[in-house]
This record gives sequence, structure tokens and C-alpha cells, in this order.
Amino acid sequence: MMKFLFFLIFMIPLCFKKNMFWMVQMMLFLMMSFFMNLNINIMNYCNLSYMFGCDMVSFGFIMLSIWICSLMLMASEKLYKYNFFLKFFLLNIIFLLIMLYMTFSVMNLFMFYLFFEGSLIPTLMLIIGWGYQPERIQAGLYLLFYTLFVSLPLLLGIFYIFNEMNCMMIYFLKFYDYNMYLLYLSMILAFLVKMPMYFVHLWLPKAHVEAPVSGSMILAGIMLKLGGYGLFRVLIFMQTISLKLNFLWIIISLVGGFYISLKCLCQIDMKSLIAYSSVAHMGMVIGGIMTMNYWGYLGSYLLMIGHGLCSSGMFCLANINYERLQSRSLFLNKGMMNFMPSLSLWWFLLLSAAMAAPPSMNLLGEISLINSLISWSWLTMIMLMLISFFSAAYSLYLYSFTQHGKYNMGLYSFSVGLSREYLLLLLHWLPLNILILKIDYFMIWL
Repeated sequence: MMKFLFFLIFMIPLCFKKNMFWMVQMMLFLMMSFFMNLNINIMNYCNLSYMFGCDMVSFGFIMLSIWICSLMLMASEKLYKYNFFLKFFLLNIIFLLIMLYMTFSVMNLFMFYLFFEGSLIPTLMLIIGWGYQPERIQAGLYLLFYTLFVSLPLLLGIFYIFNEMNCMMIYFLKFYDYNMYLLYLSMILAFLVKMPMYFVHLWLPKAHVEAPVSGSMILAGIMLKLGGYGLFRVLIFMQTISLKLNFLWIIISLVGGFYISLKCLCQIDMKSLIAYSSVAHMGMVIGGIMTMNYWGYLGSYLLMIGHGLCSSGMFCLANINYERLQSRSLFLNKGMMNFMPSLSLWWFLLLSAAMAAPPSMNLLGEISLINSLISWSWLTMIMLMLISFFSAAYSLYLYSFTQHGKYNMGLYSFSVGLSREYLLLLLHWLPLNILILKIDYFMIWL
């Protein structure tokens, strides 16, 4: 696992050389191909080196991180055209990828905390440095304070565990079972805010709306998944107390998912609609993890990977429209089918994946989550039906509003999609629908 870290660290000088924008992206794709061909022992931690390790869950998330980061560069071609602090932008993305790579591959609980919080800094830089409106400072502060407010208890909880056990290796912690209310709350809240759970989700739409397209992609693609990954690792050594208290989080996230789905139907900003839909999806993921059963575990892992690709792709689409019209308002982005008929297909494909239509990974993830939640309690069926129905409703609302209708007469000059944009969307959509063929990696052996 160390070799990939060195690969990333030695890419840093590339950022400062002239005309190296696409070279950095090619190197990330190269790293992706190396990482995919890694021999991975699916049942266990493997590729151990210097407290770095990899099991099936971290393997999937690291792969998603590298993929989304390389696509972020492809989406940010505008920065390259205007040479807007380009070298710093590249450095920021490489630094972010290093942080994410370390978060998913370290085996030490404290190091995991360190990089989990460290990934916040480059994201903040992206929002404040390359965002669009002056409100981006406020959005950055929201992101910072929501996340840091609950991460101090997590740090104290980790220190307590170390004090008790003199060991912080995540792999060894699974043989323990802590039955303590305060420890449980302090270990879990940080991840629930990061996911984000309903009630503590307010930083997410703000951050998304103000972030540049690369910031939105990384937020939707990876940042929301850090919380789920943390819950996977932490709930293992708090099983007794989890079985007592988890019903709280399941209720909040399912009812919250339904409320947020209704909220989506009121949005008039494309980006904020996609951001709120992420909260609804993550609500189901939290519900699945908290049932503490095998189906929930598999379904939440699958849905997180699927949602990462699909949501990131939808932010790219919203950005393509924004670059043409200089507006994200649904009232101005109407009748796009007349201007960019080819993009209508991509809107359709990605939105159908968002509402879990076959053959996307989201479908299998949602089926597993529904399976796990209904086996936990049949009453969850009501909320699940509503969430699934409204998920389709706001997807169709977004599609019909942007693609159909009478277009704005103020649009006098226009360029249709570029080949770079079509490639970008294809690279989001293809893994989302092709990985269903190798679903045994995600379902059976996890």
C-alpha cells in the first residue's frame, strides 16, 4: 500500500511545472489501473505495510477516490483555459487524494481520525478559493464548524480506547465489545454529521451550492462516504450498545429522508436539488448500517459506491449547463433539449441511475437496504416506500423541468457539448452500470 502513497507524493513536483495539467490526470488514470490490478485477498486485510492495509471495503473506496479525483481535473478545464491559480489547484487535489488514500488505508484508529479530519482542509480550500459567490466563506465556515464540533468527542473516545487497551489497530479492536453510552455517542456522532444525517445536514447544501464543480464532485463522491466508512469500522467493537440504541438513528434518518425528498421538490437551484437528494440517499445508507445485519452492510457499501459515481456525474451535468447559461436556476435552464439534445440522453441516464433503475449499482444497493430494514422492522416499509417514490419524483421533476418547456429567449449564442464533457459523463456512467456484472465482489465476499 505504501507504493501508491509514494506514487502520489512524487506527483507533487509535476503540479509546479508548466503545461502539466493533463499529465497529472493521465498519471492518476495510470495509478487507477495499477490499483485495480492489485492482488487483494477478499476475506481479510491484505497488502500490509507500515500500518497500511486494505480490505474489500477500503479497496472500493480508494478506487472511487482515485477515479473521482481524475475526473475532477477533467471537469475543471475552465480553470486550465483561464489559468486561474492552476498549480495551486493541482497541488490541492493531489493533497486531497493523499489524505483520502491514507484515511481509507491506515489501520490505526488515531491515524484514521487524523486523515479523516485532514481531508477537510483541501475541501475548504476548494470551496473558498474556487467557489463562485461571496457566500462561499459562510459555506466554508458551516462545513468547518459542523464537522469540527463533533470531532473532538471522537478524539477523546479514541484516547479512551487506547488508555483501556494499549492498542489502536482497527483489526484487533473487533475482538472487544464496549457497552458504554458516552463512548458510543462520542464515537458515532462525528460520522453521522459527515454523512450527513438529517438535523445536522445543513452544511451540505450550502457547501455544494457555493463549491466549484470539482468541490461538488469530491463532496458528493467521497466526503459523504467517509462517515459510512467510519461507521463500518467503529460499530464492530460496540455491538451490544448499538443493538440497544441504533433504532434512534434509523428512525431519524428514514423520516428525515422522506422530509428531504419533499424538500427536493421545492428547490429551484439545480445544484441544491442534487445536494438534497444526496442527503435522502445517505439517510437510507445510515439506516442500513445501523440495522447491524449483513444485508444492510452490503447494501450501504454498494449504494455508497453507486451514489458516489452517480451524484458526481449529475453535478458535472449541472455545471455544463451553468457554464453555458451562467445560471443554475431551473426557471432559466428550460427547454435544453432544443439546444443540447445529446446531453438530454446523459441527463436521462444519470437521473435514472439516481432513482435506482436497473442496471445501475444503486438498484442492488437499495434492494439490499430495503431487505435489511424490513427484516429489522416491517414498520420501516412505510418510510421506504415514500422515499423510493419521491426519489423517482424529484428525479423526473429535475429532468422534465430542465429538458422540456419553452426555452429562454435571451439565449443568443450557444455551444453544444464538447467531446471532453461527453467523455467525462461516460466515465461516470460506465462503471456505475458495468460493475453490476462483477457484483459478487461487492455482495458475496464483503
